[in-house]
Amino acid sequence: MGGKYCGASRKRGWRGLVAAAYVLVAVACSAVMHWHLRGESLDRAEERLVSMCEERARMLQEQFGVTVNHVHALAILISTFHYEKFPSAIDQETFAKYTGRTSFERLLLNGVAFAQRVFHHEREMFESQQGWIMNTMKRELAPPQIEYAPVIFSQDTVSYLAHIDMMSGEEDRENILRARTTGKAVLTNPFRLLGSNHLGVVLTFAVYRPDLPDDASVEQRVEATIGYLGGAFDVESLVENLLSKLAGNQDIVVNVYDVTNASEAMVLYGPPSLDDQVPLLHVSMLDFGDPFRKHEMRCRYREKPPMPWSAITNPLGTFVIWMLVGYIICAAWSRYDKVSEDCRKMEELKTQAEAADIAKSQFLATVSHEIRTPMNGVLGMLDMLLGTDLTMTQKDYAQTAQMCGRALITLINDVLDRAKIEAGKLELEAVPFDLRSLMDDVISLFSSKSREKCIELAVFVCDDVPKVVLGDPWRFRQILTNLVGNAVKFTERGHVFVRVCLAENSNVEANQVIHGTMNGKDGKVESTANGAFNTLSGFEAADRRNNWQYFKLLLSDKESLLDDLDSENFDQNDSDRVTLAISIEDTGVGIPLQAQDRVFTPFMQADSSTSRNYGGTGIGLSISKCLAELMGGQISFTSRPFVGSTFTFSATLKRSYKDASADSNRSLAEALPDAFKGMKAILVDGRPVRSAVTRYHLKRLGIIVQVVNNTSAGLKAFSGQNGATISREKPTMLFIESDFWRPETDVQLLNRLREQKNGQLSDAPKVVLLVTSEADKDKYGSIFDIVMCKPLRASTIASCIQQLLKVEMPERKENQNRPSFLRSLLVGKNILVVDDNKVNLRVAAAALKKYGAKVHCVESGKDAVSLLQPPHNFDACFMDVQMPEMDGFEATRKIREMEMKANEERKNKLALVEGSTFVECHLPVLAMTADVIQATYEECIKSGMNGYVSKPFDEEQLYQAVSRLVVGTTDSAV
Repeated sequence: MGGKYCGASRKRGWRGLVAAAYVLVAVACSAVMHWHLRGESLDRAEERLVSMCEERARMLQEQFGVTVNHVHALAILISTFHYEKFPSAIDQETFAKYTGRTSFERLLLNGVAFAQRVFHHEREMFESQQGWIMNTMKRELAPPQIEYAPVIFSQDTVSYLAHIDMMSGEEDRENILRARTTGKAVLTNPFRLLGSNHLGVVLTFAVYRPDLPDDASVEQRVEATIGYLGGAFDVESLVENLLSKLAGNQDIVVNVYDVTNASEAMVLYGPPSLDDQVPLLHVSMLDFGDPFRKHEMRCRYREKPPMPWSAITNPLGTFVIWMLVGYIICAAWSRYDKVSEDCRKMEELKTQAEAADIAKSQFLATVSHEIRTPMNGVLGMLDMLLGTDLTMTQKDYAQTAQMCGRALITLINDVLDRAKIEAGKLELEAVPFDLRSLMDDVISLFSSKSREKCIELAVFVCDDVPKVVLGDPWRFRQILTNLVGNAVKFTERGHVFVRVCLAENSNVEANQVIHGTMNGKDGKVESTANGAFNTLSGFEAADRRNNWQYFKLLLSDKESLLDDLDSENFDQNDSDRVTLAISIEDTGVGIPLQAQDRVFTPFMQADSSTSRNYGGTGIGLSISKCLAELMGGQISFTSRPFVGSTFTFSATLKRSYKDASADSNRSLAEALPDAFKGMKAILVDGRPVRSAVTRYHLKRLGIIVQVVNNTSAGLKAFSGQNGATISREKPTMLFIESDFWRPETDVQLLNRLREQKNGQLSDAPKVVLLVTSEADKDKYGSIFDIVMCKPLRASTIASCIQQLLKVEMPERKENQNRPSFLRSLLVGKNILVVDDNKVNLRVAAAALKKYGAKVHCVESGKDAVSLLQPPHNFDACFMDVQMPEMDGFEATRKIREMEMKANEERKNKLALVEGSTFVECHLPVLAMTADVIQATYEECIKSGMNGYVSKPFDEEQLYQAVSRLVVGTTDSAV
């Protein structure tokens, strides 16, 4: 039994030993596998770390290289178009726009600035040319030194560098000196950037003259330097953007160092210290092209590599993830390349379009000049011909030719306006003008046409619209003339109604007023009981928003807003802007539905028969649309075929707090008399819209109006019945609309009223009939005291009432636009006319002699200079611009030089005479040319001319030029 026990014990020992050995072997194998898997995992982790770090370093260097290339291109651009260019093709505004639009090409730079190299002996002239004084970095006056580097051009993001001398900073000075000697982009020490407070460096690039050879020496580079381009390099934001584009940023930590001083490496990006417990670390060198500075990128894992067991379950997922990351990066770069190529193509197309636009503008200017030059002779000779004794047939032929010539000039002006708008060269003026007087003037242009067609033509301006506004009255008038002219041309019956109100006071939103959507449908207006419509003439209109129910909401008995503002002091700011909504309603032929989408297309008509039946070029509406948009508004229309059209446009103007007549030379206002204030009148009119319009014009004269529906009610009002009485202390008037006059009954009522008042003739009412046709004047002239033909104007009404009531009115100033006033300006004046074209010379001389001027003519600039040698006895000179040998610009410059020299000599002589008064000699010189582009006008002013008269010039142009320059001048004998 003992042997058995011992044998069993030995077996259990061997089993334990085998089990232990098995466990030890299993543990050993597991440990070996564990360490093997862990080693492989660490190797893969290290390889992945190296790949990601090198990839980021490569992307950073590529981005830096692209930025440097674009800065280099900008340097070439400056050296080509700025250096030794007088004037320079680049200014601050151009530089800011260009660098702002191309900032996407310099992703590493917050902004770009150009500092010009200036020596000490050039400082005074430089500061005088620039109009500012150089400052140091501390905003102090730059001290004297050998040379300076003031910033003259800067991107908007670094505009704070303007006027600063970059040589005033020690580090910037060192950077500039290294940049111009090496010819490469150099970097400063890291520092905190303004604004973002990120760490970054400043990149400096020298700009050389274009003639610098490629193998230039250091001395040649320094001598050829004309300035420096600089920009802030935001390392922190750049690396952050790069990491955001790549997957896996959470696994690694990236640090960028400046290791120029190896003992004191500076952190540009990332945490200040690394975790020593993380064993893997990779360093990539960064070469930014600066031989004096060194940078490197250090990458490490954020955490320790995972244990071996994770490497068993994650390889496939990691492989898939990295494949997806690679695909995303590849797709992103592919998209980036495609976008870059598209941008390059767009830039090329933009350049081609700009070149084509310039060529088109030059072509139009040349053609305009070539056409205007002979047209000046044609119209001038026709005008001279009409001043001779002609038979009726000859006079008719000459007037027809003159009318056709003026139509051609108008067409040329329209085409040039269109070209200016497309090129962005059309600028609007800002002068005060009387809006109501301007509206009256526009209506008067079409009065004869409306009377021939027997249509109602009227204008109405709401009371809350300011009396005087600040804007461009000539362009505003151009829009109105185009729209009203079209309305009158296409209307054969009914009315043309122009209405002006504030857009915000409409009972619909401003955008609904501007954008009509009822073309061809749902545009009916409500009619009255007798079948007529509640419109100006009783005919149906295309836009229901102009009916009486809508129109009466705009009426107000309040005084003009301008009267309320006169007693208070307001600053002109954004609240002074007013948006006007102007509608032109007609009851004409309307616009076909299929043609409404091309109404504003230049040179397009609604259909092929339009130009044949009505004439026109189809350019007026397109110009009106562009002008309205330039005024901050829009234009649209509502039209129904065979019913009519309503064009509506808006314009943003400013309130003016001074009288529009302050600038008498440019004013379009006509002062209304105040002798009729307080008078009262009765108006017989059953149409509420039309009666409101008539009341508006009478109210402008201060006349109080009572409106009744028929003549019987009006006569009762004079008799004091129905509580309607008129003061007997003032003259009374009765206005009757012709279509509400019933001769078979109303004549007896009118005679009865006159018999009742026969005892007191002063109280007898003055009866005025309002008609739309000149033929009605003879028809009703014997019945009424006066027959007034529409369209109504406040000034016309005032003239008729003054004649009717014998009201004494103060003498009005002589109309300065009349030939008599122009004659008073020119009579006896000695004027020199210079033109190489003999026909144009004869035309200009005849036009000036017509008003009493003494004209002397020469055919060259040299002759003009010799005649104008001081002393001379000329009062003004009309100078042609384009002449052989010596053009008008050069001749004017020589004239100004002679005047300056003569003035200096006279001033020195008179200084010795006690009590003498020095009067400077200055001869008014006006340019005469067929060029009407802005560049020609600027060149005229630059050369010393006082004004500009385009060919062919008419009486109004001549008046404007002479009234500004000749009035008050004395004999110029010096």
